[in-house]
Amino acid sequence: MSIISEYIEPFIKTDLVPFATNLAIGLGVLWIGLKIVKKATSMFASRLEKQEVDPTLRPFLTNLIGTVLKVLLFITVIGILGIPTATFTAILAAAGLAIGMALSGTLQNFAGGVILLLFKPIKVGDLIEAQGYLGVVKEIQSFVTVLTTLDNKTVILPNGPLSNGAMVNFSTEEYRRVDWSFGIGYGDNTEKAREILKDLLNNNPQVSKTPELPFVEVEALADSSVNFACRAWVKQADYWDVFFKMNEQVYNTFNKEGLNIPYPQMDVHVHETK
Repeated sequence: MSIISEYIEPFIKTDLVPFATNLAIGLGVLWIGLKIVKKATSMFASRLEKQEVDPTLRPFLTNLIGTVLKVLLFITVIGILGIPTATFTAILAAAGLAIGMALSGTLQNFAGGVILLLFKPIKVGDLIEAQGYLGVVKEIQSFVTVLTTLDNKTVILPNGPLSNGAMVNFSTEEYRRVDWSFGIGYGDNTEKAREILKDLLNNNPQVSKTPELPFVEVEALADSSVNFACRAWVKQADYWDVFFKMNEQVYNTFNKEGLNIPYPQMDVHVHETK
């Protein structure tokens, strides 16, 4: 009896009872915390769905948020139990740093993919020019973006440089301006050439009158030609059709109307010597 009074009772009072109390509190916090984490991740997933975040990205972001919240919850419970958390936190930090350094390029590409999918500077079907490539966006994945070039090649671009670098998106606006430069010979009638170019543009149903009317003016007095700058606004889908058709029409009409289209040539003079 004396041994129990001398050793067991102090142990129960000083160690076992506080530990049991902390254990009960910790289990309660863990139980309530898991329910809160589940509710928070569910709300986060619903928020992503309402904002129309890419379906392939939603599960990853939801799991990532859930994992981070659970780790924080477990650290909190460990602290309640009286276990020092400094060492545990330092181990997690060191492991995270090592993984981050090993996967720095991959993580950069993933972060770029998140930016592209959240802020949507481009979407599937857009015609873009980036990283020296021109093509239509076929797919935006978590780490890479897949383009199909105009000659049907597949180009895979990492999302990190794509999200941080310069990019031209030709599909964001409804209309696009087509630019030409046509030359006539010196001595040809510039007013006649101007009227022909304006008529060809105004009579083309694919050429829009908005946001501006077609523009035709003398651009430069070049070495062997008088050059006209022609500009017209068309819908995105009509760009190349209008561009190529106008080139052919100008060639045929200028020939028919007696206007010369200059081309590089060399005059050779032969002198007879005695």
